[in-house]
Amino acid sequence: MSERAHSSAPLMVSVSGCRGITGESLTPDVVARFAGAFAGWVREEQGGGGAGRPVIVAGRDGRRGGEAVQQQAMEALRDAGCDVIDLGVATTPTVGVMVLHYRADGGLVVTASHNPAEWNGLKPISRAGGAAAPSDAARIAERFRENRVAARAGTRGTVREEGSAAEVHAARVVEAIARLTDVSAIRGKRFRVALDSVNASGRIAGRMLLERLGCAVTHLNGDSSGVFPHPPEPVKEHLGELCTVAAREGAAAGFAQDPDADRLAIVDEQGRYIGEEYTLVLAAWSMLAMLPGERARGAVLCANLSTSRMIDDVAAKFGARVVRTPVGEANVVAGMRREGAVIGGEGNGGVIWPEVVPIRDSLGAMALVLALMARTGKRLRELVADVPAYSIEKRKIELSGGSGMVERALGAVKAMFARDELNTSDGVRADFTTPSGKGRAWVHVRASNTEPIMRLIAEAPTAEDARQVLERVQKEIGK
Repeated sequence: MSERAHSSAPLMVSVSGCRGITGESLTPDVVARFAGAFAGWVREEQGGGGAGRPVIVAGRDGRRGGEAVQQQAMEALRDAGCDVIDLGVATTPTVGVMVLHYRADGGLVVTASHNPAEWNGLKPISRAGGAAAPSDAARIAERFRENRVAARAGTRGTVREEGSAAEVHAARVVEAIARLTDVSAIRGKRFRVALDSVNASGRIAGRMLLERLGCAVTHLNGDSSGVFPHPPEPVKEHLGELCTVAAREGAAAGFAQDPDADRLAIVDEQGRYIGEEYTLVLAAWSMLAMLPGERARGAVLCANLSTSRMIDDVAAKFGARVVRTPVGEANVVAGMRREGAVIGGEGNGGVIWPEVVPIRDSLGAMALVLALMARTGKRLRELVADVPAYSIEKRKIELSGGSGMVERALGAVKAMFARDELNTSDGVRADFTTPSGKGRAWVHVRASNTEPIMRLIAEAPTAEDARQVLERVQKEIGK
């Protein structure tokens, strides 16, 4: 949902927290109010701290300007009587891990994830170490909009710095892999890996994990400047340098993190970007292959409505099943808890491995992909070739017409596919036979939770079918 702050810049408030343009829509007042609303929710609705003071873990994704935003947020938390554990620059999943490590009452991450450098935001983490449940996120947002912040405490909370968070996170991933397979089998491969950390939070924990798994790391964009050397979303058009280096260095894999390191994109040994949809597919394949047969059969995987049906094909190989959820990490995590899922995620490169932390985590994703390569002895391009291929097309439409435009667009899509299989739990998803009659396809149209846009995604057996579907839908929406 987009709101307007004291400028024309949008302030996005959703199940993911809040995001805005630093200094414009994300002002010090907005930061203090949102942190205060979160503190109030922790204290008054979650019973955080019991008879004592709630403990909140705080970190930031490393982009420039984030230190000031984090300081503003921590001051508001302390004013509300919360004790703060300050991780400094840390990945979003690292904050979740440290919430579990310290049995804290929650966490607050200063991040705008893959949004451009001028954006920043605040993401609440629950005491379970994951994104706040949708209903809880809605309550936090409601408190923020109504300016119901925690009352100023009689005694301010304390703050202390914690410097071992990356090490704790990397160790937790290695321990989780070791419960499923022989880690020495991964280390023995001595994989060469190219890692692009976009000069942000994943640079320390990401490299540390890879080296603990025996990898020789060629590290791109691994400094502490917080300056993004390319647009931070880890998609094909932004990863030319990683593709070149992976091919030149003979790397077994190229891994790209986004600023808060909750998403992972992959480049194969030929320097070919394989597509963000494959991150969850390969991680799920790895997980199911390592589970004993009786556990794999009947296992549940959760994926959102915009995720490729490749995940269904992989699950079917092992007798597992996929449960679909609305888009948004909080929705996927809620579905995983409800279904007891062994793994879940989204088609944007986000993998959620609950044994590590119930939040998207690029470190867990890297470990699972390397474990699959070691177990099968196959190169990435061979693994990709083993998965039934579909073509997926994605487009964005600027929301110049506000919420009324969203309702009109969704109504048009529902009418267009009225005779087909519809899911309206998050926008509109339609499953149908392709225009060419060559197989099944789907299209998903929804308003973004994090940007003032509508997203259109279609998947079909051929690229031409997928393009035709989106063109038809976009034309219908534009009427």
